[in-house]
Amino acid sequence: MTRLLLCLCLVAVLLAFCAPAPSAAPTMSPTTPAPDFIILAYATDALVVEAIPFSELTHINYAFLIPNADGTFAPLANAWKLRKLIETAHSHSVRVCISVGGWGWDSAFEQLAASAESRAAFVQNLMAVIYEYQFDGADIDWEYPDPGASAQNFLKLVTEVRTAMPDKLLTAAVISYGDEYGQGIPAQAFAVMDFVNVMTYDGPDHASMEQFERGLAYWEGRGLPAEKTVMGVPFYSRPGEIPYSRLVKADPAAAQTDKFDFVGAVQVYNGIPTIQAKTRIAMQRAGGIMFWSLDHDAPGELSLVSAIYRAVHEPR
Repeated sequence: MTRLLLCLCLVAVLLAFCAPAPSAAPTMSPTTPAPDFIILAYATDALVVEAIPFSELTHINYAFLIPNADGTFAPLANAWKLRKLIETAHSHSVRVCISVGGWGWDSAFEQLAASAESRAAFVQNLMAVIYEYQFDGADIDWEYPDPGASAQNFLKLVTEVRTAMPDKLLTAAVISYGDEYGQGIPAQAFAVMDFVNVMTYDGPDHASMEQFERGLAYWEGRGLPAEKTVMGVPFYSRPGEIPYSRLVKADPAAAQTDKFDFVGAVQVYNGIPTIQAKTRIAMQRAGGIMFWSLDHDAPGELSLVSAIYRAVHEPR
């Protein structure tokens, strides 16, 4: 009996080894990440470092370093917060650039870029700020150089900045579309910069899909490579410039639409569906998505940053 049992056990073992392996269920990654796709947040000194979703970002542009006509800069506000931001971002492999300029500083750029001496001072002082705070590069936000001499001075400025920091990021913020200001960015500058942030918001068509697609088509037509094109979306409304966070705090349903009656005035902005639709277009035809600004976002499930991240990393 014992010998029979041993034989039966041996047969069972042999059959188990010879039987075809059960077909494994297909393994699918929960996401199909786009590792080179940029998710860039503009952030001001109103930010709260502890609230930043670093795991959902690739880059942060800190705004703003204000230029003077002689190539010097106004002191940065809240330097302690900036140091904490950069240290924390780097621990999450997020790169941080200093954004120079912003709306209203066109005259200072015009004057400093027109002179070799003030351009040299600008570059020297900019590099001092970058190394003092350990920024990963600079974003030139000149709103806006005009076609002609101004455009050539822009080219000289970014070329000299690039020469001074060959191993750091150099970007620029540019108009949505149109030659009136778009031609103020010479095509020769595209090779100098790592990427360009297209401000597809503001104006009479603020936040519309038509503005987004027209801006993308304009810079494609100018010869800006897709991988260097980072398309912008707003985290605020027009005409009231109401932060998205305030809109959805008034009514969470506002997150699912692009128009909302806020305190008696219809506000136009981007809710989650449109933000995700624009992100998917950028994934097909551009190199990234950016937004103004991080401190306008809502927390939790209504977050636009999270909506962008989900669109980039969803299975497809």
